[in-house]
Amino acid sequence: MIRLLAGALGVFTFVGLTVAQVAPPVPNAPGAPQGFGPPRTLAPIVIGPPAPVPAEVAIPRPTPEELMQVNDALANWISTNTSAAKPLLQKFQPLMMLQKPHLNVAATYTQTAQRMGPRHLEFVEKARKGDIDLLLDGDSITDWWLQGDANKAVFDKYFGKMKTADFAIAGDTTQGVLWGLKNGEGQGFQPKAIMLMIGTNNMGGSTAPEIAEGVGAVVLEMRNDFPDARILLLAIFPRSTPNDPVRDKIADANRIISKLEDHQHVFYMDIGAEFLGDTGRFLPDSFRPDNLHPQAKGYDIWGAAVKDKLSELMK
Repeated sequence: MIRLLAGALGVFTFVGLTVAQVAPPVPNAPGAPQGFGPPRTLAPIVIGPPAPVPAEVAIPRPTPEELMQVNDALANWISTNTSAAKPLLQKFQPLMMLQKPHLNVAATYTQTAQRMGPRHLEFVEKARKGDIDLLLDGDSITDWWLQGDANKAVFDKYFGKMKTADFAIAGDTTQGVLWGLKNGEGQGFQPKAIMLMIGTNNMGGSTAPEIAEGVGAVVLEMRNDFPDARILLLAIFPRSTPNDPVRDKIADANRIISKLEDHQHVFYMDIGAEFLGDTGRFLPDSFRPDNLHPQAKGYDIWGAAVKDKLSELMK
């Protein structure tokens, strides 16, 4: 099946597992409401194999037999229909037929452009050395805790006394985090706790259920790599403005990933409302003008919201 995918890493055309990166944007560009910037040229991306997905977030997919049964029943119903709508039903029958499930790229082990650079190698070396009690992972929202003196000061305020590693990379996606964990970032150490927030860069090309599968796959991979760690799974932060449909998509994805909480190894926490005022817009000076990335005030809100829970999980 050939399918077009416009995602946070660009526009892709894939057959099977091969993907050519046509016009990838600069992710999370400051000032861009959706976090996407102008095109740039990168090497082709090859989509990796599917990752296991927890049952709690798995999308129902028909077997070939179920697909045939449903489509045969639908075709029979349309052919025997006697209503005035029959011509329309026949005209749009191809659109109503149940389609063969496609590969959910968000839940694959795919080496993204972000994990092709030196950052990944640095993470692997840090993982090999071990001595990490708290692991942070995700995209730029987590990565940029360490960008700039003001943000770094807030990071030190909440995490400075912990043995912390930040393996988040700006612009990355669920599939990139999956690949990184599978290829050295998830081996060599056993953290006490993990704080994960990922998925906003999948918003451009995946549905909310697909994003939830991707997040679930990351959580499952972390459970396998770090069986004794406690995972603080954060809801995907709000972005843009209250009237943007992306807010609804984020809420839908978060409703699904909240099912991953088991109160033993995975703990779900939604702190998105902490950043918003009564109108649904970000509190003054808490986020950049792109309505996507926290500034020092936003990071301080974040740290204050999770510090007690993380202290509990680190014990």
